[in-house]
Formats: sequence, structure tokens, C-alpha cells
Amino acid sequence: MTRARWEQRLQNIWYGKSIAYVPLLPLSWLYCAAAAVRRLAYRSGLLGITRLNCRVIVVGNISVGGTGKTPLVIALAERLQQAGFSIGILARGYLGRASHWPQPVSAGSDPQQLGDEAVLLARKTRTAVFAGPQRVTAGRALLQLSPCDVLICDDGLQHYALHRDVEIATLDVTRGHGNGFCLPAGPLREPASRLRQVDAVVTVGGGSDHSYTMQLVAAAARQITNPANRRDLVSFQGKPVHAVAGIGDPQRFFAMLRRAGLTIQAHPFTDHHPFRATDLDFADDNPVLMTEKDAVKCQAFAKAHWWSVPVDAQLDTAFYDWLFSVLARTLI
Repeated sequence: MTRARWEQRLQNIWYGKSIAYVPLLPLSWLYCAAAAVRRLAYRSGLLGITRLNCRVIVVGNISVGGTGKTPLVIALAERLQQAGFSIGILARGYLGRASHWPQPVSAGSDPQQLGDEAVLLARKTRTAVFAGPQRVTAGRALLQLSPCDVLICDDGLQHYALHRDVEIATLDVTRGHGNGFCLPAGPLREPASRLRQVDAVVTVGGGSDHSYTMQLVAAAARQITNPANRRDLVSFQGKPVHAVAGIGDPQRFFAMLRRAGLTIQAHPFTDHHPFRATDLDFADDNPVLMTEKDAVKCQAFAKAHWWSVPVDAQLDTAFYDWLFSVLARTLI
């Protein structure tokens, strides 16, 4: 079974009405127990936690798949820089094939080596970015080269070896917690109760009295071969376009384009799909619109009718008021 078919089957189990998760429940309970024991080991001091010489904001989630973490990290970096903070970013470098870690990441880095999300973060924020699975090691390497006031850790909620001053969890309310079970029976990395222990929950697609809301708003499309060339999404109306998404929830990208009035032919791929030119050979000249994360991997062989669609994360004013109040206390 291909990876794409395997992931689709899991998505159907986790977010559909299938009862195929039942045989996986013993493994799910074991996973949940192991996650709880591991967290307790760090909290009790049995496993060491390292505090770096700066403040650390961790952005993560408790479920597998896209919940808006990377757009939130970008928004945080931009807003904190505007407020006068010097920022660094840590990324996992997921699926990167580098021979050693950690690695500094620049706008021109190879996403196949360092991971698509890490390269996207470097391009969007123009700040120091380091990638590596061990966040403490990556953080030390970053601070040695680029001392900063605040480190933002992308997808680091479960990396308890790194001390964090602020924990922010993202949640897609449309998908919620799926069937509510931990891996592999469900999509959760930790029990849903973990959200009660973070400092803030940021929701996409709706909100509640106990969370801040984030809207993901599409910006003007950028030609991948010449990013300075931009087009409003409405200019693509009236003609079919190919919509390409290799992210955790491709349907969210497709729905965004439909809301903009576009007629799309959807082409979902698995998250972090290693694109090749043949994947996007659609035998016509209709425009191809894709996410920024996918465009990072397609730039080397892009064609003139291929466009990336940036997404801006817009957050409540109350969220930034809260964050700055926390940083004011922790930076004393």
C-alpha cells in the first residue's frame, strides 16, 4: 500500500465514522500511558529539562496533521520583531535528509535536506532559523551564532527536554480531536486534557470562551518563477485552475480557494510530499495554484503558470495583549 493510500485510510478512521479503530485501541491506550509517563518523568525531574539563555515560546498541537502551527509561528515572529524583540526560530526539519543536525536554515536552503517547513520559515521571517530533531541542541547552536531575546519553537509541544516559558497549542475546530483517541487508533499525540495545561489555545475555524481565534486569510498569489509578480485571487475566476496541496489538511486550502470564487480541480497529496515535475503534469496550461510550503519544493522546476498562495494568520488583539503581558513578566 502506498503512503498516500495508507494516510487516507487512517484519516477515514480518525475523522470518519469507521469503527476500524477498535482493534487498535489497546495500542492507543499503551501510547497514551507512555506519553503520560514521559511527561511525568520530565515534570518530576527524573528526566532533565534544559533552560536556554533566552525566553522560549513553544507552538504545537496535540494532534497529527496541520492545525496552523507554521502560519502562527510566522505571525508571532513578525509581530515580536515589530515590537523590538530579536527572534530566533527552531524547526524540526521533518523529512530532511541532512547528514548531521542541527543545521542553520536560510531562504536558499534545500528543502529536501532541511525540510520544507524550515525553509519556508526562513524565507518568510528573515530571521535566524535552525533545524534539528533535538531542540536543545538546535537552540544552543542558534544562540551561539545569533543571540536573541525570544526563541520560537515550531511544533515543539511534546519536546519536554527544552524548558518553555510559554506554551501555545493550535486547534482546528473543524476537525477537532477526531474520534478522540491517541495514536494509532486516533489522531492525538496526547490526551485532549493536555490542552487544559497549556498557556493558550489558538483555534482555527472558530473559537470559544477559553481560546483565541486565528483566521487564515489568503493573500495575492505569487508567480513561483518570479515571486515579484503577483495576482489577486479574483483574477483567476472564470477559468478552471489546478489546486495542489501537500499539507496536513489539503481540504482547508481547497475550501479557501472556493470561497474566493475559483473553480478548482483539486489535487491532494500527502503532507510533506516530495514533489517532482511529473506530479504536476496536468496536460494543459490552466493555472496551478499551490500552498507556499509546496512551492518551496517546486521552485527548482516551476513553470510560468504555477503560482503559490500565501496565507496570513490574523489573530485577536487580545491574544497579543496577553502575550506581551506574559513576556513583560518573564523578561524582568
